[in-house]
Amino acid sequence: MKNNRKRYAVLFAGLFVMILLLIFINIICGSVDLGLSELCNLFIKGDRNTVAGRIMFDIRLPRIVEAIFLGGALALSGYLLQTFFLNPIAGPYILGISSGAKLIVAILMVCALKAGFAMNSFMMVTAAFLGSLMATGFVLCVSVRVRSMSVLIVCGVMIGYICSAVTEFIVTFADDSNIVNLHNWSLGTFSAAGWSEAWIYIPVVVASVAASVFMSKTIEAYMFGENYAGSLGINIIGFRTALIIVSSVLSATVTAFAGPVSFVGIAMPHVARNIFKSEKPLIIIPASFLLGAAFCLLCDLLARSIFSPVELSISTVTAVFGAPIVISMMIGRRSDNA
Repeated sequence: MKNNRKRYAVLFAGLFVMILLLIFINIICGSVDLGLSELCNLFIKGDRNTVAGRIMFDIRLPRIVEAIFLGGALALSGYLLQTFFLNPIAGPYILGISSGAKLIVAILMVCALKAGFAMNSFMMVTAAFLGSLMATGFVLCVSVRVRSMSVLIVCGVMIGYICSAVTEFIVTFADDSNIVNLHNWSLGTFSAAGWSEAWIYIPVVVASVAASVFMSKTIEAYMFGENYAGSLGINIIGFRTALIIVSSVLSATVTAFAGPVSFVGIAMPHVARNIFKSEKPLIIIPASFLLGAAFCLLCDLLARSIFSPVELSISTVTAVFGAPIVISMMIGRRSDNA
């Protein structure tokens, strides 16, 4: 037990160091590189009036904060869904939940643009939450009728394609110049990050993480099966409802502010289990969050730096690295079952 605690402490310390290193690289690298001396002056003086100051304080730091919190939120949402369905292949993007959120937000954004008023953050999160619940409800209805997880995933992928197709149709025929921003958002991006949005998503994510940690013991019991959890006096219906609500809030918050981001939710919990060699929720919940944050920091850095000044969508980069992880996971599961 003591050896495990030491190993966990070392691994968590390593994750924190990696995140700090990625934060530093994200600050200094970009279409305009910031030198170390310039960076030190900015932090000491806090001068936002210079070009370098505006780049760091108004563009890069809000983007870094968004990548950390929303990347972590997406990974945690995936872990909660995997717990809900008792299958590590589940995830908000794979099951079409992110696409459902994207569809409702896109519809509301287009309607707002045509009506001549701007959507606020609360409206976007609410719309994304409703879209997430809509897609989750469909997945739950299918899960009641079909016990095969592979069929459930195929159905989730199909609903994702349908929602994405309808969203693209809406974006294509919208007649407002601001629709360019909607198109960029629909592909997944952290480029619109700002401090005003941070005050909305940070409390939501922190509250959701706290709720997940609070449920960790119940999650651990539930992982042994509903009968075992019920024998301990756990309200299964209430617990499953809380689990799906917290997961939907997390995925909806990510979609509302950054658009649909692929493969983070399904891949990072799997990586956390492999690195920590544990299934304990109290370990995997923070590990998934930190790995999701680090992964999105890395992918966002690559998205805006590889072909600078042209910027890739964040989902393009996360898919390149996340899809092979999912494929290896599925091959590994098939080999274990053979």
